[in-house]
Amino acid sequence: MIKQKSNKLLVEMRGHTLLVTINNPPANTWDPESLGAMKDLVAEANADKEIYAIVVTGQGEKFFSAGADLKLFADGDKQVARNMAEHFGGAFEALAKFRGVTIAALNGYAMGGGLECALACDIRIAERQAQMALPEATVGLLPCGGGTQNLSWMVGEGWAKRMILCGERVDATTAERIGLVEEVVEKGQALGRALALADAVCKQSPPAVSACKSLIQRARQTDIQTSYAPERDAFVGLFDTKDQREGVNAFLEKRSPQWVNG
Repeated sequence: MIKQKSNKLLVEMRGHTLLVTINNPPANTWDPESLGAMKDLVAEANADKEIYAIVVTGQGEKFFSAGADLKLFADGDKQVARNMAEHFGGAFEALAKFRGVTIAALNGYAMGGGLECALACDIRIAERQAQMALPEATVGLLPCGGGTQNLSWMVGEGWAKRMILCGERVDATTAERIGLVEEVVEKGQALGRALALADAVCKQSPPAVSACKSLIQRARQTDIQTSYAPERDAFVGLFDTKDQREGVNAFLEKRSPQWVNG
């Protein structure tokens, strides 16, 4: 059972899905408490075999998350900057490395560290009114939660430079066109769509999903030729799991598989 670590991150189990709601009004900003809680939640989710997916959304109708509270940086304290950079990096790297599937339900503005949280997820569903930006350079800063790397990989160097170097804000329609989000839905529907996708994930073999995710993310680090052999090895490795036998036999017996995540 996953326990809530902070009132700034609400948690709820929906079947095999952990729903995490950013709850720090008025703009659902991140701070050391909520970032530490996110890192701890992901660690617990990784250890809990009953959790196959994580869905992240924002409380309220206006903000997914506006990122960091800039008041933290007003006095120019480098140690505060270092601590916050480590908190952002630790939380969002943990989210990106979760063994299952992570889905961001963007119910409103996703700015700065808010967008970086969404970029750390595997899939992003945005409501039509959502706005996205990495505007840190506008205030003399830069994205430190993976934004410069993840955005470039996702939308290409040109759009990453437009958003980061020029401070360009994109709406949901543009975000879908450039590959920043996978789907746009009407207002109030992002969470439901994200949970539906999470339910689809839960019908897949958890060890197979984890292996596939690792292989897909490997593409960022190496060339395609060196990834073919690990793909074959991972396929064979699944034959050490109970779910491999269960999945194949369930199909042959025309029944739904009963996964044990092992």
